[in-house]
Amino acid sequence: MKTISIPLKLINLQDDGFHLLVEVVVFKQKHFAVVDTGASRSVFDKALIEEHLSETLQTSEEINAATLFTTTTTIQATIPELKIGKLKIKDYETVAFDLQSVSETYLQFGHPPISSIIGGDILWEYKAIIDYEKMELLLRK
Repeated sequence: MKTISIPLKLINLQDDGFHLLVEVVVFKQKHFAVVDTGASRSVFDKALIEEHLSETLQTSEEINAATLFTTTTTIQATIPELKIGKLKIKDYETVAFDLQSVSETYLQFGHPPISSIIGGDILWEYKAIIDYEKMELLLRK
Protein backbone atom coordinates (compact mmCIF):
# COMPACT_ATOMS: atom_id res chain seq x y z
CA MET A 1 0.00 0.00 0.00
CA LYS A 2 1.48 3.31 -1.11
CA THR A 3 1.16 6.39 1.11
CA ILE A 4 0.66 9.76 -0.55
CA SER A 5 1.52 12.95 1.34
CA ILE A 6 -0.48 16.07 0.47
CA PRO A 7 0.29 19.51 1.98
CA LEU A 8 -2.44 21.13 4.07
CA LYS A 9 -3.14 24.82 4.53
CA LEU A 10 -4.36 25.88 7.98
CA ILE A 11 -6.68 28.87 7.96
CA ASN A 12 -7.91 30.72 10.99
CA LEU A 13 -11.58 31.69 10.93
CA GLN A 14 -11.18 34.20 13.77
CA ASP A 15 -13.56 33.22 16.59
CA ASP A 16 -14.85 30.17 14.70
CA GLY A 17 -11.70 28.04 15.07
CA PHE A 18 -9.74 26.87 12.06
CA HIS A 19 -10.16 24.80 8.92
CA LEU A 20 -7.73 22.67 6.97
CA LEU A 21 -7.62 23.18 3.21
CA VAL A 22 -6.19 20.85 0.61
CA GLU A 23 -5.62 21.57 -3.06
CA VAL A 24 -7.64 19.43 -5.44
CA VAL A 25 -7.81 19.32 -9.23
CA VAL A 26 -11.17 18.85 -10.95
CA PHE A 27 -11.91 19.59 -14.60
CA LYS A 28 -8.16 20.28 -15.00
CA GLN A 29 -8.41 23.28 -12.65
CA LYS A 30 -6.89 23.73 -9.19
CA HIS A 31 -9.29 24.46 -6.35
CA PHE A 32 -9.23 24.41 -2.57
CA ALA A 33 -11.29 21.96 -0.56
CA VAL A 34 -12.02 21.90 3.17
CA VAL A 35 -10.95 18.67 4.86
CA ASP A 36 -13.98 17.87 7.02
CA THR A 37 -13.70 14.73 9.13
CA GLY A 38 -17.26 15.28 10.35
CA ALA A 39 -18.82 15.23 6.86
CA SER A 40 -20.15 11.83 5.88
CA ARG A 41 -19.22 12.36 2.26
CA SER A 42 -17.44 14.75 -0.04
CA VAL A 43 -19.41 17.44 -1.85
CA PHE A 44 -18.64 19.95 -4.58
CA ASP A 45 -19.91 23.42 -5.32
CA LYS A 46 -23.08 23.37 -7.40
CA ALA A 47 -21.90 26.16 -9.74
CA LEU A 48 -18.65 24.32 -10.52
CA ILE A 49 -20.49 21.08 -11.30
CA GLU A 50 -23.16 22.83 -13.37
CA GLU A 51 -20.51 24.69 -15.37
CA HIS A 52 -18.75 21.47 -16.44
CA LEU A 53 -21.40 18.74 -16.32
CA SER A 54 -24.69 20.46 -17.11
CA GLU A 55 -25.84 17.75 -19.55
CA THR A 56 -25.37 14.81 -17.18
CA LEU A 57 -26.81 16.11 -13.89
CA GLN A 58 -29.51 14.47 -11.81
CA THR A 59 -31.34 16.38 -9.08
CA SER A 60 -32.85 14.94 -5.96
CA GLU A 61 -35.04 16.45 -3.26
CA GLU A 62 -33.45 14.24 -0.61
CA ILE A 63 -30.61 15.30 1.61
CA ASN A 64 -28.11 12.49 1.12
CA ALA A 65 -24.97 14.17 2.37
CA ALA A 66 -24.64 15.10 6.01
CA THR A 67 -22.23 17.98 6.27
CA LEU A 68 -22.24 21.18 8.22
CA PHE A 69 -24.10 22.71 5.26
CA THR A 70 -27.80 22.09 4.70
CA THR A 71 -29.76 22.03 1.50
CA THR A 72 -33.12 20.94 0.13
CA THR A 73 -31.94 20.01 -3.33
CA THR A 74 -28.84 18.03 -4.15
CA ILE A 75 -27.34 17.52 -7.55
CA GLN A 76 -25.76 14.17 -8.33
CA ALA A 77 -22.92 14.02 -10.82
CA THR A 78 -19.88 11.99 -11.88
CA ILE A 79 -16.58 13.85 -11.98
CA PRO A 80 -14.36 12.21 -14.63
CA GLU A 81 -11.20 12.65 -12.55
CA LEU A 82 -10.54 14.05 -9.08
CA LYS A 83 -6.92 14.59 -8.05
CA ILE A 84 -5.86 15.09 -4.46
CA GLY A 85 -2.09 15.39 -4.56
CA LYS A 86 -0.85 12.38 -6.51
CA LEU A 87 -4.04 10.41 -5.80
CA LYS A 88 -6.27 10.15 -8.87
CA ILE A 89 -9.88 9.06 -8.43
CA LYS A 90 -11.61 8.21 -11.71
CA ASP A 91 -15.37 8.64 -12.25
CA TYR A 92 -16.02 10.00 -8.77
CA GLU A 93 -19.74 9.93 -7.91
CA THR A 94 -20.53 13.10 -6.02
CA VAL A 95 -23.29 15.40 -4.88
CA ALA A 96 -23.23 19.17 -5.23
CA PHE A 97 -24.47 21.90 -2.91
CA ASP A 98 -24.37 25.66 -3.15
CA LEU A 99 -21.11 26.52 -1.37
CA GLN A 100 -21.11 30.17 -2.49
CA SER A 101 -21.86 31.61 0.96
CA VAL A 102 -19.03 29.57 2.48
CA SER A 103 -16.62 30.80 -0.20
CA GLU A 104 -17.71 34.38 0.39
CA THR A 105 -17.05 34.02 4.12
CA TYR A 106 -13.56 32.70 3.37
CA LEU A 107 -12.88 35.61 1.03
CA GLN A 108 -14.01 38.11 3.70
CA PHE A 109 -11.35 36.68 6.04
CA GLY A 110 -8.70 36.92 3.30
CA HIS A 111 -8.65 33.21 2.50
CA PRO A 112 -9.01 31.50 -0.87
CA PRO A 113 -12.51 30.46 -1.97
CA ILE A 114 -13.41 26.79 -1.67
CA SER A 115 -15.08 24.60 -4.25
CA SER A 116 -15.51 21.38 -2.29
CA ILE A 117 -15.46 19.55 0.98
CA ILE A 118 -13.44 16.36 1.31
CA GLY A 119 -15.41 14.18 3.69
CA GLY A 120 -15.61 10.75 5.23
CA ASP A 121 -16.13 8.74 2.05
CA ILE A 122 -12.71 9.64 0.62
CA LEU A 123 -11.00 9.94 4.02
CA TRP A 124 -12.19 6.44 5.01
CA GLU A 125 -11.53 4.74 1.68
CA TYR A 126 -7.96 6.02 1.52
CA LYS A 127 -7.26 5.55 5.27
CA ALA A 128 -6.54 9.23 5.84
CA ILE A 129 -4.22 10.45 8.55
CA ILE A 130 -3.94 14.15 9.33
CA ASP A 131 -0.47 15.05 10.58
CA TYR A 132 -0.98 18.41 12.27
CA GLU A 133 2.69 18.81 13.15
CA LYS A 134 3.82 18.46 9.52
CA MET A 135 0.57 19.97 8.13
CA GLU A 136 -0.01 17.14 5.70
CA LEU A 137 -2.78 14.76 4.76
CA LEU A 138 -1.64 11.17 4.31
CA LEU A 139 -3.73 8.95 2.04
CA ARG A 140 -3.11 5.28 1.20
CA LYS A 141 -4.00 3.60 -2.05
